[in-house]
Amino acid sequence: MAANRVLVYGGRGALGSKCVQYFKSKGWWVACIDMAANEEANECVVVQLTESFAEQAGQVTADVSQLLGDQKVDAILCVAGGWAGGNCSSKDLYKNSDLMWKQSVWTSTISSHLAALHLKPGGLLTLTGAKAALSGTGGMVGYGMAKAAVHQLCQSLAGKNSGMPAGAAAVAILPVTLDTPMNRKFMPDADFGSWTPLEYVAETFFHWATGVDRPPSGSLMNLLTSGGQTQAVASQ
Repeated sequence: MAANRVLVYGGRGALGSKCVQYFKSKGWWVACIDMAANEEANECVVVQLTESFAEQAGQVTADVSQLLGDQKVDAILCVAGGWAGGNCSSKDLYKNSDLMWKQSVWTSTISSHLAALHLKPGGLLTLTGAKAALSGTGGMVGYGMAKAAVHQLCQSLAGKNSGMPAGAAAVAILPVTLDTPMNRKFMPDADFGSWTPLEYVAETFFHWATGVDRPPSGSLMNLLTSGGQTQAVASQ
């Protein structure tokens, strides 16, 4: 029986799959929450598509509760998300903003409730923000709004009466660009040395989950990569 347990929300995406692999390689029990199963995970909760947030949140919460029973988890990693551009004159503004909200805010909100229910005291919840959303994002307003909401949620979870378990930490990562196959496909001429490797993120999560160099709860951690070297630096 694995001693440590982690939920990976978005565990079928590029970063999520890397987290599933990494934590499994360390002997952890790993559950994937996503719209499709990840066969590498020990267990999977498949998210049903719906236009109702309350409906989707209720389904995921019930399925996770059924899966875990009385078992608590050491970490919940919310790495679900996506990107869509468009300024306020874009014909796709409403559609893209809706998608960004579903991919980032719905998943982060559900993850925070799962943390309240199932995270061990002293456990770790990670959320995925974006460095770009620390200021205005004129060419991608839906994305910026959604990620800024994730930052605010992370800071709220560190506050008094947030509902988080005793001693648990909520930490958001704020990457610039992650080195994913999809990003390489769409930006083939970019400087890959300035992109953050997925392995670095998974390893950092593992360190934080095991109490190594974990930032204080509520921290927004910029992932800054230059010349192939990455640092996690707290946002001021």
